[in-house]
Amino acid sequence: MSNEVTRVAAAPSAEMVAHVERRLSLETDCADVFAAFTSGTPGFVLLDVRGRKAFATAHVPGAINIPVLDLTEKRLVEYPADTLFVTYCAGPHCNGADKGALRLAQLGRPVKLMIGGMTGWADEGYSFDGAN
Repeated sequence: MSNEVTRVAAAPSAEMVAHVERRLSLETDCADVFAAFTSGTPGFVLLDVRGRKAFATAHVPGAINIPVLDLTEKRLVEYPADTLFVTYCAGPHCNGADKGALRLAQLGRPVKLMIGGMTGWADEGYSFDGAN
């Protein structure tokens, strides 16, 4: 019996491993970021690329704020070149995290996207700093 799921055969396991490893090299999720911060040694800088006002209103605990337009080598000078950055923005409806990640990559910095952003963080039930 054929349907839209079974009509095309699944890729070989090795192909799926490569595909998923590739995706995980580019992105992480809110639960993994939360767990990393809970461990006390996250190993990355969590970067909120939204505007200063939005950040002041609410942000993910442990995040720093550098709006996309401020992502310059001069602004990043305090971070060693191999510092891993994880970018996020408002959520799936926003491409700010993508723009921030692109800018960091163009500057030669290692970067991943935190998929879900603020919306994903809230969906997981995690609290925000700065929230009233």
